[in-house]
Amino acid sequence: MLRIPALIHAEMVSHAINGLPNEACGLFAGEHGGTAVTRFFPMLNAAESSTIYQLDGQEMMDVERTADDAGVAIIGVMHSHTHSTNYPSPTDVEDAARFDPFGSWRFIIVSLKHAEASIRSYRILDGAVTEESIEII
Repeated sequence: MLRIPALIHAEMVSHAINGLPNEACGLFAGEHGGTAVTRFFPMLNAAESSTIYQLDGQEMMDVERTADDAGVAIIGVMHSHTHSTNYPSPTDVEDAARFDPFGSWRFIIVSLKHAEASIRSYRILDGAVTEESIEII
């Protein structure tokens, strides 16, 4: 179970909404190997697209450095789906295989398909998608 403080949950949803009409993205951190999110790092969608997201390499290195300096580890990536449900797309699964080949990251997707945003978390390994429950704390 992934544990997300209510303030960070609200920050992720707000970032997704503010990113419209494009998908929004960011990284989140916690204790290495842990299940509690302690920091969220909103990032720019380098793809500037409503259907895909792309993290900027330099911005990602800067976020990783900030997390390291704070004594936390990047444990996953968040992005939004602007018009679809929050289930990993084939592109999301391919990206997971490329950037997280060991399946250690969590993939949070915020869906903006309906009036009320919805958030879900997944683990993706070797093309297999497994939903992970979220507890807002």
